[in-house]
Parts: sequence; structure tokens; C-alpha cells
Amino acid sequence: MNRNQHRDLLVLINNESKSRDAIDQEVEWLHDVLYHVEELENHCRAHEVIDLNRYKIYTQTGRVKKAVLRKDFKAFEFVCNKN
Repeated sequence: MNRNQHRDLLVLINNESKSRDAIDQEVEWLHDVLYHVEELENHCRAHEVIDLNRYKIYTQTGRVKKAVLRKDFKAFEFVCNKN
């Protein structure tokens, strides 16, 4: 899996007896987890757009995706995490 090997990760290991292969496997697992978390579709599912100009909250992934990918930001339009 070489989807995104250009990332800096700091992995702290408290067990000195881990082999290099076990550490490499752990880093690959972290890359896989981060790849799925960072996907645009998952990001848009976890966020919503609050438009204070129209007094609306948009939770549809398509609307959120348009707002995130837009180059010119609108005033008083916010992307918030649903948590």
C-alpha cells in the first residue's frame, strides 16, 4: 500500500523489544487508518455547513463538499464538525 507515503509520522513505542518488521507493520496500519479518515467523502460526512446569510444548516455531503472545495469563501459561512 503506497497511497500516501509522503507524510511525517511520529510513532512512540514504549516496548524496546519490538522488531523492525513489527514497527513497519504498525506504521502501515497507521497509513491505512489515516487514508480512510482523510478521504473527502468521510470528511464531508462528519461535517456540516452553517450558512448565517440564509440561516440554514446543510448536512448533505454534496453541499458540504461544494463548500469545502470552493475557492472563494462566502462571508459568515462555516464548516463545523458534527461532534
